[in-house]
Amino acid sequence: MAAVDSFELLYREISRSCSCYFETLALIGAIYTASKAVVLLRDCCMLIRVHFLPRMIPTKKLTQRFGDWAVVYGASEPLATAYAEELARHGISIIFVTQDQTFVRDTAAALSHSYGVETIVVLADFSLDQTASKPIKEAMRGKDIGFLVNCLDESSAALQSLIEVPEQGLLDLVNKNVAVATLMTRLVLPGMVERSRGAVVNISSGACCRPFPGRLALTAFTGYMDHFSRALHLEYSGRGIFVQSLIPFQIASSGLQPSSSSLTAPLTESWFVPKPDVYARHAISTLGVSNRTTGYWPHTLQYGLMRCIPEWIWVLGSRVFISLS
Repeated sequence: MAAVDSFELLYREISRSCSCYFETLALIGAIYTASKAVVLLRDCCMLIRVHFLPRMIPTKKLTQRFGDWAVVYGASEPLATAYAEELARHGISIIFVTQDQTFVRDTAAALSHSYGVETIVVLADFSLDQTASKPIKEAMRGKDIGFLVNCLDESSAALQSLIEVPEQGLLDLVNKNVAVATLMTRLVLPGMVERSRGAVVNISSGACCRPFPGRLALTAFTGYMDHFSRALHLEYSGRGIFVQSLIPFQIASSGLQPSSSSLTAPLTESWFVPKPDVYARHAISTLGVSNRTTGYWPHTLQYGLMRCIPEWIWVLGSRVFISLS
């Protein structure tokens, strides 16, 4: 009993001497919890403001806010085609810039027939350097270009290590996803600045959020498109130009056109994997609201979850996924 009494007395003395530290730790814990609650509340408000309010509150027509014509580069990609169709549904005429007009001509004809808008297909060989810009400038001459849509080439999403990508194929990917997207922006911007209105939409991928082994090219290209968009918005937002970086996650195969990557398995539709037309309908409602967004609110939830995962856990998990695939 004496030993027990001695322990109780010792415990009381230690508790009495450390009571001020306990109160300090409790205060720190309360502040930390309150800060996390404020961040969660802020994110919820942002989610509602970006993805729900614009779809509920009527706004000006896109033609009145930005212009009557859109230039779309990368229309052979399902997302770009769906986005172009959504613009056409709002009465916006489309100029398709492509290096392969086989599928794009059918798409342009279908949009003209369905929505009564004008469509132009410009065949541009960007391997010829500056000469490729001449037909694009000619097609844009005298038109109220209000939109530019650049879409990432899906072939960069193939699961390959860097040394497995052929040298010429790698140069082509860099040209399509970096050089041409930058050049297209350079061609369209002067007219937008002159009219003090316009929107530049760069569609890349949520792969820019975290590194992913085996998809080095994809993460690099999306990182460039994302940072390029944010810097461009910072530079030209004061001149009436809205620049948006769209970073979607997985999109279901549309079934209307072949994917540019034969190595990528088709994805079935689900709540987190929308069809291209569903995604485009959500994404276009965020235009003018957020300059950097996933464009689709379930993808925003995914992005928020990814931010909570430490990078070392993400890398470990991605390596396990690659080893099992």
